[in-house]
Amino acid sequence: MTRSVNEVMVLATKAARGAGAPPAQAAQFGAAAVVHLTAGRDVAALDAALAALPEGPIVNLPLALTRIAESQVEGIATGVLDPEDSPLAQSYVAALPCVAALTESGTVHLDLNRPAPRAAVHRVDLAEETQAAWTALAAALLVPESEASRLSGAGAGLTDND
Repeated sequence: MTRSVNEVMVLATKAARGAGAPPAQAAQFGAAAVVHLTAGRDVAALDAALAALPEGPIVNLPLALTRIAESQVEGIATGVLDPEDSPLAQSYVAALPCVAALTESGTVHLDLNRPAPRAAVHRVDLAEETQAAWTALAAALLVPESEASRLSGAGAGLTDND
């Protein structure tokens, strides 16, 4: 079934958070997941990355790309990614906001002086099974419904002040 790009990105981000990713890495996973799916790549790589949390490419790739970007000279940076993270590396590199390229050997070239060109994509194919699995992971972020959670501030509260 097709879903909006925003819906898929938010669901992937929440799934990563629910599986144990830090917030910044989860957000980058959401963006990379959309790129990955719109490029027609296998969803199994995304599922494997979620299963590897709190380790693996969801944590490692953003940190590695940040280190490469920090090594820039006059806005140009080059570095090498860990081959273990390669199934998702192309999607993470393509999701960067700057012009970026990844070679077959895992070398990343960044031009931080130029924004990446973006094609407008509005819908993403996401299988029902994948949505169900990601929704289950995202549910780990929810607070259980109870009197104690409401007293602690969860939900709309105990009074209606409309």
